[in-house]
Amino acid sequence: MELAYSFAGLVVGFIVGLTGIGGGALMTPILIVGFGINPVVAVSTDLMYAAFTKAGGIWPYAKKKLVHWKIVFALLLGSVPGSLITLSILKGMDGLDQIEQLINITLGISLVLTSIAVFLRSRIREMVINTEAVGLKALVKRWRMVFTTVAGLVLGGLVTLSSVGAGALGTALLIVLFPHMTMPMIVATDLVHAVVLTSVAGIGHWQMGNVDVMLLVYLLIGSLPGVYIGGHLGTRLSANIMQPIMGSLLLAIGLKFVLAG
Repeated sequence: MELAYSFAGLVVGFIVGLTGIGGGALMTPILIVGFGINPVVAVSTDLMYAAFTKAGGIWPYAKKKLVHWKIVFALLLGSVPGSLITLSILKGMDGLDQIEQLINITLGISLVLTSIAVFLRSRIREMVINTEAVGLKALVKRWRMVFTTVAGLVLGGLVTLSSVGAGALGTALLIVLFPHMTMPMIVATDLVHAVVLTSVAGIGHWQMGNVDVMLLVYLLIGSLPGVYIGGHLGTRLSANIMQPIMGSLLLAIGLKFVLAG
């Protein structure tokens, strides 16, 4: 079983390196459906898994000064309280079955939203940049940081409950709110925010006793080389090919959880 966990980590890490998406969105469903792991443990362990795997990608972006720190802080101003509030609600809930049902439904919704974000990422960017709605542009520009913090609050809750959304959903939100930013800057900014958010949520779950430390270790043993290999091969593959495949997969998994809930 330990070898199977590491192999799952290798496959998911490879896909993340290949496409830049799918960490929590793939790992959590694999742990729940494929290995029969309790949803609470799966989400909690995956949050720590995501924090470790994504942390390694920060330095190259930071070195190139691609991280927009003001936006990171605006996101965290909402997402950290959102995560802490969600953790507090989970602690106050009676019965494991009730928590599992909430996590399954949230996981399904997050996966469906993530699949939509993956499908439409390029189109969303084009629509926002080319829109002629001057009034809407002015409104967004004026309240941009407030919207960013509110978006962070929603992300904080979703990610803490499902371990999904910090990547693809965060990127889509930044594209809408900051269309003038280059994609490398958006990816870098979202990555830093995702690492902090998943760390806060993961530590919170850890304190509740939900993280399986040995499972986490076996996943990391496989995922770290997987991310490295996938990252090198990913430069040779077109996003136009990979995004529809990933989007379809995430949509199918998300609908399974929504309908099951």
